[in-house]
Amino acid sequence: MPDISLLSPPFSPFVLILAYLLDIIIGDPERFPHPVRWIGAAITALEGVVRRLARTPGALRLGGGALVIIVVGLTYALALAVLHASYSASPILSHIVSLAIVWWCLSIKSLKTEACKVVNAFNASGVEGARASLSRIVGRDTAGLSKDGVMRATIETVAENTSDGVVAPLFYLAIGGPALMLAYKALNTADSMIGYKNDRYRDLGMFGARLDDVANYIPARLTGLLVVSASFILGYNWRRSLRIFLRDGGNHPSPNSGRPEAAVAGALGLKLGGGSYYGEVFIPKPSIGDASSAPDESAVLRAIRLMEASALMMATLAFASRAATIIF
Repeated sequence: MPDISLLSPPFSPFVLILAYLLDIIIGDPERFPHPVRWIGAAITALEGVVRRLARTPGALRLGGGALVIIVVGLTYALALAVLHASYSASPILSHIVSLAIVWWCLSIKSLKTEACKVVNAFNASGVEGARASLSRIVGRDTAGLSKDGVMRATIETVAENTSDGVVAPLFYLAIGGPALMLAYKALNTADSMIGYKNDRYRDLGMFGARLDDVANYIPARLTGLLVVSASFILGYNWRRSLRIFLRDGGNHPSPNSGRPEAAVAGALGLKLGGGSYYGEVFIPKPSIGDASSAPDESAVLRAIRLMEASALMMATLAFASRAATIIF
């Protein structure tokens, strides 16, 4: 067994396999303690402090930057401390702690479950029920969406979260271990809570949103390539997936979200993107892909299959990366 690292204790790649299996079989039990919920509570508390102290846009930007640095830095430091303490007590205990962190940070089953709920709600109660179910997983306004709009938004969410909820966490696990994986989740949680471009969060969330863009730059593009590969494996149109990924990956206000969306749009022959309402404010967006079929329930299910295949390939890559550090 190698000596303890100054950055992270030894991490068995087999822990990753077990965590992956736990996530796809069990998912996130709602009643279990979850560090992402604690991180969210810390962000909410610190937001209140910043707003009490900051009176100008510049002060809000500084306070928002401090908020993100504190949350992400403390998350990383605490995770490292717990991992080192558990390793000092017992390597087996350290593996159990690592298993919990990796399991907590993956979102494969929860993403599949929430997307399927939209389809099931539509089948049970029509577009009204589907809109209500969709509102649980997107930030946009859903009240005026047609069936096509609901299914399109669901597919976009599956595509985007294939990167944010699966590939990116595994990427940071591969290069920095469970503590860095959890730190990424802290940053992504901060972006999802305060990284909006509306009047309330434009200044407060600026630093977090830009740092999140940097953190997701490589994972988003890797996700697009994984989706292209998954399209080939599943028998979807991988050539079109690659073409739309290269052509339309930049057709999004975010520098990253369009990459996996474009690969999925090409694989399924869909037109995604377009403007949406957020808090009754219309945000224009360019379209992604070419419409050769409708964004219906079957398209949502195929997008989920692309996500699952991409997750399996990324888990395999992360396993190989961690195993190589042991061998070499």
